[in-house]
Amino acid sequence: MSEITNIKRSHNENGPSDAGSRAGGCNLNNGSVCFVHGKLSLTSNHYLPATLLLHTVAQQKTHKGHDYALKSWFEYAAVWLLLKGLGILPKPVARSFATGVARMLFALSPKLRKTAEINLQIAFPDWSESRRNELIHAMVQNLACMAVEFARFPKYSKENIEQLVVLDGNENFLTGQRQGKGVLFLTGHIGAWELSSFAHASYGFPLHYMARPLDNARIDALVNGYRCLSGNRPIFKNESARVMLKVLKESGTVGILADQNTMPEEAVFVDFFGKQASTSTGIARVALHTDAAVVPGYAIWDESLQKYRLRFEPPVELIRTGDTERDVLENTQKFTKIIEDIIRKYPDQWVWIHGRWNTRPQGEPPLYDFS
Repeated sequence: MSEITNIKRSHNENGPSDAGSRAGGCNLNNGSVCFVHGKLSLTSNHYLPATLLLHTVAQQKTHKGHDYALKSWFEYAAVWLLLKGLGILPKPVARSFATGVARMLFALSPKLRKTAEINLQIAFPDWSESRRNELIHAMVQNLACMAVEFARFPKYSKENIEQLVVLDGNENFLTGQRQGKGVLFLTGHIGAWELSSFAHASYGFPLHYMARPLDNARIDALVNGYRCLSGNRPIFKNESARVMLKVLKESGTVGILADQNTMPEEAVFVDFFGKQASTSTGIARVALHTDAAVVPGYAIWDESLQKYRLRFEPPVELIRTGDTERDVLENTQKFTKIIEDIIRKYPDQWVWIHGRWNTRPQGEPPLYDFS
């Protein structure tokens, strides 16, 4: 799952004639376009597609093309070996190995540590430095454990998923589903976010997830292949508006990560841990346009059960004042507060290395200036 890009109003009442939708598959569809559906359009961010990248490289000197291809293959081979290795090893051994690798990589990335330190100073200004360091240590371990579970996706099925993940509050999800307008699965990079959608699909509730193609097409195909094993399907950003609206119209579910920094043209500034954060308006616009139920969900590690707990909160009641932009702002703030409350409850299970406050209101200095 990935965050929605900019959604805005359009006066075009006719949907696009493009037939390039692949909601049911995991193949890449490179490009950057704007899809319009009735009065709602969603413009994808421009990125360099794999085909364009390969074409660009081909125009350069031959040895540079070879260098790129070699680098791409080495990256893929490293990720493939890591995934397969972690999937084969006994889980305790795999967790220990992954934790060691994660700590080594984190130690070699001072900017990531500095970003985490700044974020924790913003979120928990009263905490001691030692307490923040303990949380960073726990965060790295949590990321390592999630990597292990991701690598073991081929081992999990509807027959054994309950040995790893228990459902908590699934009646809240079912309440949203029964409304018949589709469900927006509101979540963030909390706990085992990759496992949450995978497990719910294994329990019989597959979804479509927003996906941003990775730069390395081979790794992208590998990762999405794992994500789709339990029946989930990607919606790539260059087709997201049209396909997402179709899924919701058919009473389907769309999973969206709503906790990342967003460019100003695609966002509004709302309060997050007491500081203004640039936040995507896409979820609010889609929910207001479609009446889809917004159901918060997240998978966190439950030490007492020695399992992950996939928790669903009650559907969010949307704010409707009749002023569209005010409704977008207030609902975006409401969704962000829900994410914040979950993070406050499980602070060691959020990804503090993300530059959440990177985009600043005009006139404010940067927060992550490490030069």
